[in-house]
Amino acid sequence: MNQDRKKFFGSIAIPALLITLMWVVKMVEMAFSIDLSQWGLVPRTAKGLLGILTMPFLHGGWEHLLTNTSAVLVLGTALYYCYPTLANRVMLISWLGSGLLTWCIGDPQSVHVGASGLIYALNLFLITSGFIRGNRMLIVISLIMVFLYGSFIWGMIPSLAKPQNISWEGHLGGAIVGVLLAFAFKKEGPQKEEHHWDEDDEDDEDDHDESQEPPYWDVPMPSDEDLKVEYRFKIISVLRFRARCSSVSLG
Repeated sequence: MNQDRKKFFGSIAIPALLITLMWVVKMVEMAFSIDLSQWGLVPRTAKGLLGILTMPFLHGGWEHLLTNTSAVLVLGTALYYCYPTLANRVMLISWLGSGLLTWCIGDPQSVHVGASGLIYALNLFLITSGFIRGNRMLIVISLIMVFLYGSFIWGMIPSLAKPQNISWEGHLGGAIVGVLLAFAFKKEGPQKEEHHWDEDDEDDEDDHDESQEPPYWDVPMPSDEDLKVEYRFKIISVLRFRARCSSVSLG
């Protein structure tokens, strides 16, 4: 129990650090009445490349920040708890990969801010990886992610996202990266459970069975030779007995 608790709290560390930085940036904006969205990602521009690094820490408003905070906390913790050996690589590649794809396919006249690309990458990685690995615990995690964030799919449809000023390019880029990472790392980390019989236990059981005495009804049948010997012995005994009796009578 203590080990599981320690693992759980250890899994929160990196997501909590990212969330802290997101909130610090927003509070700096509020404290100094400045807008840092100019440092966001501008697709297909040299200046916009910097936004690949800065985009997850910049948010359009408090509601945007609160939504992404809860998602980063849940998805990030699930990632580090279920895939401890892969989590850092998945987190880093999701961050950079989703930003790079957004930079490639986005509108050059737009500025993209927020951690949505990273969130979509983590979500699709957890969902896809659980199903393709066949591990029961990971499948349960995948189903939970579908239940919590299955509606995220609408954020990748341009006709639905654009009217709400939502970065469908960032969402789509993150989703693609997450699925690709799930397949790229499917041979690493937790795998499908395999059950093996313990051969030593089987040998012990066999030896135990052999050492036991057979039941009373399991008596081997005598051979024909044994029967003949016993039968002859009885005849000889009878003849000797009769001879003695005869000798006694004659005498």
